[in-house]
Amino acid sequence: MSTAEAAPRPVRVSPVIKFARWSLLLTGVVYGAYHQRRFSRKEALLREKELQEKPMRDAKIAEEKKRLLEAEKAWLEELAAPSKK
Repeated sequence: MSTAEAAPRPVRVSPVIKFARWSLLLTGVVYGAYHQRRFSRKEALLREKELQEKPMRDAKIAEEKKRLLEAEKAWLEELAAPSKK
């Protein structure tokens, strides 16, 4: 049998290093929360603006679809009509 331990004993970490790690972790959490709140506000304003513009955008899309359908209908009628030679 070996006299060596199965697992080595943990190394004591300096209190300065522990303090630095926890400080950086908490700083990162605060930084992330601040920016998340800031970006959430910007996104809320963008959504509100999009909701206001949605009726105009939908009307424009409907008008474009109608125009394309009429153009396709005219093309199909022209294609189906017998040619006069």
